[in-house]
Amino acid sequence: MAGAGEAEASALAFRGLKRNYRCVQSLQQFYNGRPYAVSSDGSFLACACDDKVKLVNACSASVRAVLEGDTEAVTALALSPDDKFLFSASHSRLIRVWDLSSFKCVRSWKGHDGPVMAMACHSSGGLLATAGADRKVLVWDVDGGYCTHFFKGHGGVVTSIMFHPDPSCLLVFSGSDDATVRVWNLKTKKCVAVLEKHFSTVTSLALSESDQILLSGGRDKVVNLWDLRDYSFKKTVPTYETIEDVRVIYPGTRLASYIQTFESTRKMRKDGSPVSIWFLTVGEQGIVRIWSSESTLCLYEQQSSDTTLVSEDNSRRGFISAVVLPLDQGLLCVTSDQQFLFYNFDQAPKKELQLNLYKRLVGYNEEIIDLKFVGEDEQLLAVATNLEEVRVYDVGTMSCSYVLVGHTDIVLCLDTCVLNTGKAYIVTGSKDNSVRLWNAASKRCVGVASGHMGAVGAVAFSKKHRNFFVSGSSDRTIKVWGLDSLSESLNQETKLKAKAIVAGHDKDINCLAVSPNDALVCSGSQDRNACVWRLPDLVSVAVLKGHKRGIWSVEFSPVDQCVLTASGDKTIKYWLISDGTCLRTFEGHTAGVLRASFVTRGMQLVSCGADGLLKLWTVKTSECVATYDQHESKVWALAVGKKTERLATGGGDAVINLWEDSTAADKEEDLRKTEEVALKSQELENALSDKDYVRTIQLAFELRMPHKLFRLFSELCRERLADDPIEEVVRTLGKEELRLLLEFVREWNTRSQSCHVAQFVLFRIFRVFPPTEIIQVKGVRELLEGLIPYSQRHFSRIDRLTRSAFLLDYTLARMAVLEPVAAAPSPPDGSRLLAGPGGGWPGIGGSELEIGGGGDEAAEEKLHLKKRKSGKSRRGSEKKIKDAVERDLSAISVQG
Repeated sequence: MAGAGEAEASALAFRGLKRNYRCVQSLQQFYNGRPYAVSSDGSFLACACDDKVKLVNACSASVRAVLEGDTEAVTALALSPDDKFLFSASHSRLIRVWDLSSFKCVRSWKGHDGPVMAMACHSSGGLLATAGADRKVLVWDVDGGYCTHFFKGHGGVVTSIMFHPDPSCLLVFSGSDDATVRVWNLKTKKCVAVLEKHFSTVTSLALSESDQILLSGGRDKVVNLWDLRDYSFKKTVPTYETIEDVRVIYPGTRLASYIQTFESTRKMRKDGSPVSIWFLTVGEQGIVRIWSSESTLCLYEQQSSDTTLVSEDNSRRGFISAVVLPLDQGLLCVTSDQQFLFYNFDQAPKKELQLNLYKRLVGYNEEIIDLKFVGEDEQLLAVATNLEEVRVYDVGTMSCSYVLVGHTDIVLCLDTCVLNTGKAYIVTGSKDNSVRLWNAASKRCVGVASGHMGAVGAVAFSKKHRNFFVSGSSDRTIKVWGLDSLSESLNQETKLKAKAIVAGHDKDINCLAVSPNDALVCSGSQDRNACVWRLPDLVSVAVLKGHKRGIWSVEFSPVDQCVLTASGDKTIKYWLISDGTCLRTFEGHTAGVLRASFVTRGMQLVSCGADGLLKLWTVKTSECVATYDQHESKVWALAVGKKTERLATGGGDAVINLWEDSTAADKEEDLRKTEEVALKSQELENALSDKDYVRTIQLAFELRMPHKLFRLFSELCRERLADDPIEEVVRTLGKEELRLLLEFVREWNTRSQSCHVAQFVLFRIFRVFPPTEIIQVKGVRELLEGLIPYSQRHFSRIDRLTRSAFLLDYTLARMAVLEPVAAAPSPPDGSRLLAGPGGGWPGIGGSELEIGGGGDEAAEEKLHLKKRKSGKSRRGSEKKIKDAVERDLSAISVQG
């Protein structure tokens, strides 16, 4: 009874085990360079990503569609005014037109002798202007794909291009790195003006609302204004920074009203002064400035930059472009490190203009090194990439909520914790040899731990009391840092002090873990050993030896006095702390295991490795329950939510995947499918009994029952009904169902017993569908390649059988030359040979041959006479047949 009770308890325990995880959300790389385009309503972005173009939802950073390129990097993008078409160009000089309803390339052509650097679409949508590195400006007819205008005159690479917004004014403006702006007239097909006041590359062009003033910005740190009525130079606005983009702020928008209020309060506009043009600039400093054309003064300047990266010469990497979003949605600025910053405008209580960052989309994350969930609700995810900053993402929208900036070198590790006070903290270790403590709510660094002599490769928070954290470094030491001296009242970073230190390994320390009761800490190193230390003095408890490569991950079991280690030797080991023995070894990864963590109250574990795989294991049986291949490179980072046990993984492919337990959902789905199959199976049987063949075939398709279909087709093949139900059903098939039917036919066609049914169905498919529709079926080439050789073999076999049947007919027909002879008198003894039912030879129509007495010589003479008459015109094969007949006749003897 006790054994039965234990078995039942074990079965109940295993009922709660997870059987499957499902990837529910993914943050992919979607932008890695300059070209991008914004839709007319601001709902999506078209971004260049290597040789592809990705359409990204502006709200959630999810990728709507991927437009495959031609293996060359994309250099220019433009959208039609109605967002129905996207124009792209790459280093291959190929210009493509994409239909965004079907995401297919509808037209393509080449025209430039070098890469296309910029492009613009006319407000009518019928013309496309392209600027090339070959110093040319070309205008194309979009529908025809031919060049309507060819302009040449620039002395350098054409960097910017723009149509006049008025459809009736057929002008094109282009800027070049020869420091000039040229105006081209489409009617006269000539250059009508060359605007020369810049001293460096012209990077941006803009037109005022009146369409009479042209603004040009360049890397010579000025914005020039030009009067288009006579193409005269009006004025220069010095900006004191390299300008990458200029945007005019049109009256009637919310931002324009704020600026107008600001100017009136400051009395910056004099009575009777001409109407000022307001415009904003972005550039190398990474800040937004708003200018007035009349006063040439800066009306607004951001106090601090939201760009985070700093170049090698300590100058901040700034903005590369900006777009004033439609429908008063604010401003979009793009940084040089592939981030999209969304701003909205507001007024401060003192009627000061405010620019608030409300969303940040990161187009490229570099390599994901480590990540952890933040806060009690685990709605934030802290991510350490191959950069000196930490990005914190909103799990719901996958947008970057904020960035933690303070380290001066790459962040290698991080951990999170919620203190007893309810505040969420993040601790990070970097290659700058320091550890920083961050308040997740205030988004600032509150503590710095310095003292390591090498890069800090591992950090771990206290699990129970949450009043300390541990750090491990490449200097082979482990340090315990207390939070007692932490004070956030002062607006400065607290210098944290080390409470204990030990040199515990012979090589770099890769990972650390604190036990659930804060009594022990375990460290894993490149020296292939894991060491367990007693806190707070870091006294050695056990050394776990057995791995053949460096250890990358350690974790304490939440229910047992055991430690889990993951190593570069492709194994995961489960150790008993008391004596340091290895209880279990989990083998299955094909490359080094980089992370392993417990789930399901310590009864299961998840692991990821350099093979790009995520695996789910059961601890008791050492069985791998499931394997997931969702990454294209090493999976360096793995985070497990404490409450929901939701997983997050990231790796060398710069992709972050979120996973949720789908065991219960999968079980419900299986039950629902089982019930549905049972109902449809019963409906199929009813339809079959009613001889409703059309419905029966349709249900067999839905249930994916090829054997049932085969039996049904076999029966219909034998019956040969007047109304062919197979052809009726084939007419209703879609592309996917037709592909499935061809797969079934290919399988039946491989066997001689079922090939006649396959050919019976195949004949109806080709009779219903024309070849133009069949070739559109996905994978039809492989299906036909499997059908053709077997069909040839079957037809060859049937041909041989037919030929054999013709030979038999031929043989029997030739044997008919043996004509019956006249009946001779019966011999005295009445002996007679009857060779057939009618007294003749079998198959000769009842002819009779009498043999005996004196009649033998006459019969034999007649037989030889017949041979001589017919032998001259017969072939050698016929002679063989007759010789065989003669031999048979000569063998017949009748006893008198």
